[in-house]
Amino acid sequence: MVRPQSNRVLLENEKWIPGGVVSLNRKADPNICFKSGRGSRVLDMDGKEYIDFQAGFAASFLGHNDPDVNQAVDDTLKDNSILMGAGPTTLEGEFAELFCNSVPYADSVQITTTGSEATYHAIRIARAVTKRDHVIVMQGGYNGWHNDVACNVISALKDIGERVSPGEYPFDSLSSGIPDLHSSLVHVVNYNDLDSISYVIKRYKVACVILEPILQNIGIVKPKPGYLEGLRNLADENGFLLVFDEVKTGFRHALGGYQSICGVQPDLSTFGKAVANGYPLGVIAGKKKYMDYFVHPEKRERVLIAGTYNAFPLTTAAAISTLKKLADPEHGVYEHVDALGQMMENGLNDIFSSKGIEHYVARQGSALCTYFMDHEPVDFHDILHHHDFQYDVNYRKKLIENGIFNFPVAIKQSSISFAHSEVDIEETLDKTKKVVDQL
Repeated sequence: MVRPQSNRVLLENEKWIPGGVVSLNRKADPNICFKSGRGSRVLDMDGKEYIDFQAGFAASFLGHNDPDVNQAVDDTLKDNSILMGAGPTTLEGEFAELFCNSVPYADSVQITTTGSEATYHAIRIARAVTKRDHVIVMQGGYNGWHNDVACNVISALKDIGERVSPGEYPFDSLSSGIPDLHSSLVHVVNYNDLDSISYVIKRYKVACVILEPILQNIGIVKPKPGYLEGLRNLADENGFLLVFDEVKTGFRHALGGYQSICGVQPDLSTFGKAVANGYPLGVIAGKKKYMDYFVHPEKRERVLIAGTYNAFPLTTAAAISTLKKLADPEHGVYEHVDALGQMMENGLNDIFSSKGIEHYVARQGSALCTYFMDHEPVDFHDILHHHDFQYDVNYRKKLIENGIFNFPVAIKQSSISFAHSEVDIEETLDKTKKVVDQL
């Protein structure tokens, strides 16, 4: 499709911005520059409308420009509450209380501007508490852009090698400029593999295991029964901290995060995205004895947290409004999105089964991913060996041509928002059937 205005924006930006985009993971083929979004729909610079299942990488859980959230931001702006830069604020206290009352395993919180900052602080606390340096991360997981975790998201098989268990994989860096020391302290294992966790902790002094409790940066890969419980037991037995990165799972699947669904208590957890419906806010939360390292009486033990824009009033107001709306039974947010998710899952299964196409629709509530393989994936190597990546990309691009926007990269999550309706899902399924017929 010809998108002259979108291409013009990219070319103009490239004069001043390397790559033309300030977060290069947004750059994709086709290049689309979006002008506006409301509810479940977005409009590009060339005037084409899409039903949006990208949702700002799953951040806009209530939908684009939710009126209640926007009103809370407007009211805060009118109160002249922008940035004072000294002392506590009532907004951050109100948010912290709401958050801790929502997430049962959170004793206290600190607020950051991004999820990456939150995971950075979680690892720093774990190292301070345990006096150890090594960290375990998951193959295919994403925990932020910083040196300790910027690795092994959607790696090529040639870069990580075939499956090993028990064992670990090479540090496949997402960035140059990361010192070798960092990569030597980070150990990558496959998700759902407790034997490999045991393998690493016998060989290194591990401060923490950090993971998405569901891998949602390679679609929807769920924990096997007993896996998260096994991690909890290993942490208790071996003295390292268990950190749940709920930047994508938190508040999308339940008001208490995925930890409230699985019933496993992490030592620390991080949140972002849906917590403020797309406004830039991250959270680190957890057990008080660990969170209090931010105010440890001994200077040498204290963990630094600082940030001029931490708990910026407008974003904190957005987060307060979001949590209140998610908690209000009159809105029925989780019931609504789960019903739409089930409707989408059923419809996709019918479409692909009728054509005899190997597939598996993985879903958790409002988040889903169609894998073109004949079984539910258990880890990234399983996906690498069995998923039809080229068909997936072709399928996504055809959907975009027909006004259904999922990010045009294979195995990326599809996200339903509270603003979506049954009419949106029906239209999506109708167009999906058309696309599958064409392919």
